[in-house]
Amino acid sequence: MSLEFSVFIIIWTFILITLLGIGGFFMFRKFLKKLPKEDGKSIMDWEEYYIDKTRSMWGEYEKILLEELISPVPELFRDVARQKIASKIGQLALEKKQEKITEDVLIEGYILATPKRDHKFLKKKLEEKKIDITPYISLFDDETKGPTKQMNQKF
Repeated sequence: MSLEFSVFIIIWTFILITLLGIGGFFMFRKFLKKLPKEDGKSIMDWEEYYIDKTRSMWGEYEKILLEELISPVPELFRDVARQKIASKIGQLALEKKQEKITEDVLIEGYILATPKRDHKFLKKKLEEKKIDITPYISLFDDETKGPTKQMNQKF
């Protein structure tokens, strides 16, 4: 066996192990989200519940705005992000006893569902859309303030 072929096999082995590790990591995260919590429902069950419960509350404008806000998310992760964000928006709308999803509820839910590390991208996107972020500044600073503290503890 030649030296070049041996090096190729070694490099290919490391690449394969790395790719399998990355795939396994994401599969394991999804598995953890499907495990039931104390209340008997998993995180994904709650997400599906809130989406189904509020499906009729979404207007066309709000659907379009949500799609525009998640456009910076890489295509590979966009479906997962859409489900997580839409469920948080639905949960917030139900807890506030809203009749329909409004722009305020949508933006507040989007901020709460977005990890803190992505808040600067979200602020930039909201500024591009000419949406005033001053009413939501407290949500960017600390996600556990206000009536949403209980919501964050469920997840």
